[in-house]
Amino acid sequence: MNERLIIFSAPSGAGKSTIVRHLLKLDLGLEFSISATSRDPRPGEREGSDYYFISPQSFREKIDQGEFIEWEEVYPGKYYGTLKSEVKRICSGGKRVLFDIDVAGGLNLKKIYGNHALAVFVKPPSMEVLEQRLRDRDTDGEDSLNERMEKAIHEMKYAGLFDRILVNDRLEKTLEEAETMVRSFLEQ
Repeated sequence: MNERLIIFSAPSGAGKSTIVRHLLKLDLGLEFSISATSRDPRPGEREGSDYYFISPQSFREKIDQGEFIEWEEVYPGKYYGTLKSEVKRICSGGKRVLFDIDVAGGLNLKKIYGNHALAVFVKPPSMEVLEQRLRDRDTDGEDSLNERMEKAIHEMKYAGLFDRILVNDRLEKTLEEAETMVRSFLEQ
């Protein structure tokens, strides 16, 4: 396996997507791995660009057919996963795969790819800041927000299992640190 994969994981709202978008703009030979999900698209999200939106039934069929490298039911009835065909597509095009994935998915990918993957946990400066970021996004109702915060508290316990922890306190500094980590890993 000659692939070098980059995994960014974090609780929802910690800033991993902002970091990943920044890295994709650089000349690092990276391509974004588009995850599959059974949830509905949020405003502005596009099929085949942000996610592959799949019905829960089709998602379960793909699970049964072994089409996922990793998958999980993140919230009841809401599945997320990485299609084998997506990683194959990127690698066959000569690019390196960049994942923006939840914590459990990131750990699953790290187990599969081992030293061929750099797994980075993006940590918010505090739980209060994380909650405010989620509120500012204004994409969730209060029940959903509470569910995300409970999940974030649980996910924070796994930060130490990642190769690196990146605290997203000041965005400019965080982006520089992420770029340095990735360049160093790709040059190994």
